[in-house]
Amino acid sequence: MAVPKQYAKDVEAIIGRRHQHGADFWATPDGRWGKGSPFSTFDCALTLTELGMKRTDPLMKGIADTLFASWRDDGRFPPAPKGAVHPCHTANAARALCRLGYARDRRMERTFEQLLEVLHEDGGWRCRTVKMGRSPETDASNPGVTLAALDAFRFTSYANEDARLDNAVETLLAHWQTRRPLGPCHFGIGTLFMQVEYPFLRYNLFYYVHVLSHFEAAKNDTRFRQALGALKEKLVAGMVVVENPNRRLAKLAFCRKGMPSAAATERYREIVENVRA
Repeated sequence: MAVPKQYAKDVEAIIGRRHQHGADFWATPDGRWGKGSPFSTFDCALTLTELGMKRTDPLMKGIADTLFASWRDDGRFPPAPKGAVHPCHTANAARALCRLGYARDRRMERTFEQLLEVLHEDGGWRCRTVKMGRSPETDASNPGVTLAALDAFRFTSYANEDARLDNAVETLLAHWQTRRPLGPCHFGIGTLFMQVEYPFLRYNLFYYVHVLSHFEAAKNDTRFRQALGALKEKLVAGMVVVENPNRRLAKLAFCRKGMPSAAATERYREIVENVRA
């Protein structure tokens, strides 16, 4: 993905904060890779790939090594040396590493197997931060976690071949209809979801449509087409305009609030190509 040189200063600003948590590559001295969003190891992996950083760059290699340093033999990626490891942690590490070019790494194969092993009974993924039995909504899988996991799986041979992923896609399409806050973390579809966010850090309309556009089970579904139509209506002169940037990224040119983003528009064009394929 080619990104205009106008965003070079954005890259410099992000890289300038690489030691702010006490270690290199936006990590903490004890290896925490998710601390300090949107300037964590995980977030910066996603953001810098959006801004055109090459996977072969030593900086990107350092980010990958930092993420892999937490990898366990069972395939999970704990975000810290101690504490619970939820599917959201593993899914987010996986999608970042896939963006960095490691989808076929032998360690990732175990990670994908592990994610499929912990699918929730309704077809998506659920972080067990709350025990079952509170309500059907709380007991449901987490749409945000499911979207992140599918974002990783789209890089693999499982995509459009494994029916389990089609079931996960269905949970997200069903959420477009119900819009209720689901899962222990209460991911809903409301006013904030419908505002265009970029880069893809949170559960959001733009991210939702982009990921689902990679899956045949979604592309011709009426619910997906409705979501795509809602996104298309927000274009201004064919460009994606960022409506709700992360407040700590608001000064960066590539995702400035109320302004068209060439980088985001490239992602929209990718959606269009996926749907046409």
